[in-house]
Amino acid sequence: MTSFITWLLGVLALPGVGLPAIFLVSFLSATLLPMGSEPALFGYVALNPHMFWAAVAVASVGNTLGGMLDWWMGFAARRAYVRLKARRRAHARTMASASGVSMTMEAPAGRESGEANEHKAPMSERYRRWMRRFGPPLLLLSWLPVVGDPLCTLAGWLRLSWRACLLYIAIGKTLRYIAITYLMLCVPESFWQGIFAPFKHLLVG
Repeated sequence: MTSFITWLLGVLALPGVGLPAIFLVSFLSATLLPMGSEPALFGYVALNPHMFWAAVAVASVGNTLGGMLDWWMGFAARRAYVRLKARRRAHARTMASASGVSMTMEAPAGRESGEANEHKAPMSERYRRWMRRFGPPLLLLSWLPVVGDPLCTLAGWLRLSWRACLLYIAIGKTLRYIAITYLMLCVPESFWQGIFAPFKHLLVG
């Protein structure tokens, strides 16, 4: 088992991997970067079984912070979008005033339209409905591939409480790491060797 895990870590370009590397990979994999942290965590724990909980904790912290980075990106994008809309409305009023056109009757309608548009995130309407219905608890699914990162970003866009989002993101990602790492450790070594054997000569010179 040890020889196979050592080879696997070499393939992952993480020879001599340690907890700092686990943290970095877990953090980056929680952003929009197409990375996976489970193989690195699995390899580290397989070589250091006594570090199971420490490694899971480090990976969970890194992945949670990555999810909160997604939340902040959504929050920042929302603020930038609102400011852009406000500048455009101010510019429109200035131009209208300069041309002598009255904006008295049009201002409320424009304001309502702007407020409505502020809530329209550049994401799937289905995501928005889910997030408005379930709120921060929906981020228990933030570990899911494909949809997890956009959910965190959407939570920031909708200005959901960062404390509640942090809590649910941490719970979901920690439970995911515990379950997946434990299950992978229960799989016989021969299974992993059978999967990676056809590709070993391609990945290792």
